[in-house]
Amino acid sequence: MVRPRILVVGAGFAGVECTRRLERRLSPSEADIALVTPNSYQLYLPLLPQVASGVLTPQSVAVSLRRSSRYRTRIIPGGAVGVDLRAKICVVRTITGDLTNHAYDHLVLAPGSITRTFDIPGLTENARGMKTLAEATYLRDHVISQLDLADASEDEAERAARLCFVVVGGGYAGTETAACLQRLTHHAVKRYPRLDPRQISWHLLDLAPKLMPELGDALGQAALDILRRRGIQVSLGVSVAKAGATEVTLTDGRVLPSRTLIWTAGVAASPLIATLDAETVRGRLLVTPQMTVPGAPGVFALGDAAAVPDLAAQDEGAVCPPTAQHALRQGRTLADNLIATLRHQPLRPYVHKDLGLVVDLGGTDAVSKPLGIPLRGLPAQAVARGYHWAALRTNVAKTRLATNWLLNALAGDDFVRIGIRSAKPPTLREFEYTDAYLTPEQVRAHTAALRASG
Repeated sequence: MVRPRILVVGAGFAGVECTRRLERRLSPSEADIALVTPNSYQLYLPLLPQVASGVLTPQSVAVSLRRSSRYRTRIIPGGAVGVDLRAKICVVRTITGDLTNHAYDHLVLAPGSITRTFDIPGLTENARGMKTLAEATYLRDHVISQLDLADASEDEAERAARLCFVVVGGGYAGTETAACLQRLTHHAVKRYPRLDPRQISWHLLDLAPKLMPELGDALGQAALDILRRRGIQVSLGVSVAKAGATEVTLTDGRVLPSRTLIWTAGVAASPLIATLDAETVRGRLLVTPQMTVPGAPGVFALGDAAAVPDLAAQDEGAVCPPTAQHALRQGRTLADNLIATLRHQPLRPYVHKDLGLVVDLGGTDAVSKPLGIPLRGLPAQAVARGYHWAALRTNVAKTRLATNWLLNALAGDDFVRIGIRSAKPPTLREFEYTDAYLTPEQVRAHTAALRASG
């Protein structure tokens, strides 16, 4: 008997949690499982700001996919760039750049999201994101290199531009990035006798009227107070009008001489979704509460790329926010529904209430809202780090994370550049490979050629 082929696209929180549950609950004789991912690790995205600031090493947030004791999933090293739902073929661009075709009986789409950008002149060429391990590692080198170059420069205008850092996005990623990197430069500048700490300026911009509104007014204001006390200039209701290589023009008319623009203004569904020719909701794939794709038998979707109905919300038509918390729990529910499909059992809808929010601002600063209880300072920091530690999948990853935190607490920061810098830094598109995807027409032409040759 031929075993059903399950193909999982994406090794984020949703895809890995689904895959691991399938491995645990399906016998090898029930199905073959394959996972499409360009990297053989699961990235713990919420801790990227701490990688950028050097508190954590890159390995601390990259959890190996091959450490599972029940490991039997075949890893396909590449990124899915197109899906033909009729032919049941997923087109994968391997890490060598070749296009390969993978037939499936059941497809799980968890390709995640990319950095959301807008039609702002110079943005995609001059801004850097905080969405990949490469971006976080690059940003650390870049920020330290700006201190090095400013220290060596005799030109006051150049020095001012190199010491001005702009972060766009007042959500969790942007707030934590600004807080952690500002803390890095605050400590590092003491090692540069030619630099005046007052010359370093950090700007955090967001079009919204409030910082992290999900936290509520009190905690949002507490986070804002922490940032401003540190000297970070927070501008709400303001964004970028033009991004240049040496200056950033704001929508309120100000021009900031700067060589560093970090863009964290939200996420958009993976471009893979646009190749499906399926119905979407604000760019995310339309799915049922059971996370099946209407009109596509055997296809499931979840995570940031899917508009999973939020049945726990009071608003009709609400969809789950693109958070790690939802992705993890959707992965478990979807795996159970896929197993139920194989065994001809009924599927169950995804229902989950929010467990709360944690925001680590570096050092002893944090704000958290576990189970609706507002916390700040050390208690909030303990909750935030405890949550992140518990969320890591393997004991090796947990040990590495705790050791990094302890070492940083005892020895402090280091300011070593590891050399990830080039004359022409990668753009947002190059960091996130958004130009690698096929159009729906290219997908159909590719699979038609495949059928003709076969």
